[in-house]
Amino acid sequence: MIATISASALRTIATERAGLDALHQAIGNGLAEPFAAAVEMIRASSGRVIVTGMGKSGHVGRKIAATLASTGTPSHFVHPAEASHGDLGMVQPEDVVIALSWSGEAVELSAIVGYTRRFRVGLIAITANRDSALGREADIPLVLPKAEEACPNGLAPTTSTTMQMALGDALAVALLEARGFSRQDFYVYHPGGKLGAQLKTVATIMHSGERLPVVGETAAMADVVAMITAKGFGCAVVIDADGRLTGVVTDGDLRRKLGAGWGGRLARDVMTRDPRRIAPDALTAEALEMVNRLRVTALIVADAQDKPVGLVHVHDLLALGVA
Repeated sequence: MIATISASALRTIATERAGLDALHQAIGNGLAEPFAAAVEMIRASSGRVIVTGMGKSGHVGRKIAATLASTGTPSHFVHPAEASHGDLGMVQPEDVVIALSWSGEAVELSAIVGYTRRFRVGLIAITANRDSALGREADIPLVLPKAEEACPNGLAPTTSTTMQMALGDALAVALLEARGFSRQDFYVYHPGGKLGAQLKTVATIMHSGERLPVVGETAAMADVVAMITAKGFGCAVVIDADGRLTGVVTDGDLRRKLGAGWGGRLARDVMTRDPRRIAPDALTAEALEMVNRLRVTALIVADAQDKPVGLVHVHDLLALGVA
């Protein structure tokens, strides 16, 4: 039984992968030009991208609209059946419509397609049939290559919807890159959950000011230990006379280097020089990667002049939900 189910899963994935391979080849064999034209049409528009589709194409369309909106291209989905009952008012002349239909003959699309022709709204079609009603009417038809559905009856939309979604993702990413959409821009649209936590900057969670355990290079070790104990981060940040970061004294440094006692040693005698630091505008996801890679519990945050302005502890990252 398990072998049979496993074989079915592998067959489905292989069939859909073949569809994606065909789409990949199509980009290099004629689809690239209309794809680029579609990106430019959307970039040149002062309005929004209206995505529409019926049935499974409609579900894919909702996902495409959500991906566009979350990556800097204002977009929403309009159900084609609702369009003819008042929702056409959501479509404005400055908008661009993306209509999805594998056959290109979904009758429910007729109202919104006719509306785009009447009011000169840009129309991009994602279809497998260039000569269909949708393909003929579109300003830019993005014609998908023919592909076998994974359904053994060849009926349930499977490979076709995978290809539609992949092309929608390609449009969203191309627009993202063309607009120079940054990680900080991404955070504006994703403030919640683990993704939002990873897109916060270090400056928003670091300990600074009076909470920062800072000592001078000539500080006596008794004062260094007192600072480590008082601040509770397991380390002390060492600065020179100009306030620049020169080292760090950690609990590990105390164990390794003070076995014979303090003996009049200063912070500069015990510190680890040139410690790893992170910039205030770095993302918390980058801080987590450094903590894991370097196997440390805290990172020093330094500004452009290499002066320590904060400290981020692994507990801060855990509490935020980055990990």
